[in-house]
Amino acid sequence: MARIAIIGGGSMGEALLAGLLRSGRQVKDLTVTERVPDRARYLSEKYAVRVASVAEAVETASFVIVAVKPADAESVIAEIAEAAAQAESNSVEQVFVSVVAGVTIGFYEARLPAGSPVVRVMPNAPALVGAGVSALAKGRFATADHLAEVSALFECVGSVLTVSESQLDAVTAVSGSGPAYFFLFVEALVDAAVANGLHRSVATDLAVQTMAGSAAMLLERIEGERTAGADPGLDTSPARLRAVVTSPAGTTAAGLRELERGGIRAAVQSAIDAAKTRSEQLGITSE
Repeated sequence: MARIAIIGGGSMGEALLAGLLRSGRQVKDLTVTERVPDRARYLSEKYAVRVASVAEAVETASFVIVAVKPADAESVIAEIAEAAAQAESNSVEQVFVSVVAGVTIGFYEARLPAGSPVVRVMPNAPALVGAGVSALAKGRFATADHLAEVSALFECVGSVLTVSESQLDAVTAVSGSGPAYFFLFVEALVDAAVANGLHRSVATDLAVQTMAGSAAMLLERIEGERTAGADPGLDTSPARLRAVVTSPAGTTAAGLRELERGGIRAAVQSAIDAAKTRSEQLGITSE
């Protein structure tokens, strides 16, 4: 089994570690780096995983997953590059996987040993509970096999799809920031329910379960249409389901009319545009 090094023991690094173990990976094949002593001790005790230095972790790893904060990326990647150069004499091919927001593939390729395969991944917060979605983009030297192997790693924390790197800023705006949009909508739904006489605990249970059930309905409909051979580029499942639950001149139609009058579509478009622009501004390139 390929050895995996997770560089960074923060929330996403821990989510990947937990997911890999749940999926059947052996703890002996996993190594984590974490510079904060208390955090390193926590990971070691909870998962019985080896916590090592960057150099030690990279030395024997087939997959090096970089999961540090963007502010730490440059110094950590320099350490990884030095360790990878020393490990080149080994027969193990190394694939470098980045889950660091805003750091381009070119940034890695310019610093790692020549020809190093790099795959950039944008997971999202629900990966913490095994229900995330991760978008993958491969670098110049990453093959289809590399991409398939990295996809298999990230399937342990949710679903996986492939995009071009140029689309990752839009991915960040939708799925990376999307959970916050969702939480805000649930918060607003709960507040409105309380204003209409429901106890907050009841309103919260109703709103959360309604969102979870609706997502399950939508996922089932989309999967069914894809299985039936429908064109994924023309997916209208959300609109169709909205029509199913909207009776003519009924309560739902009245509520939807107010959402449209309040400009919900324009607000969502503006939010995605703003998040994408900010993602582009925060990008760390090969320059």
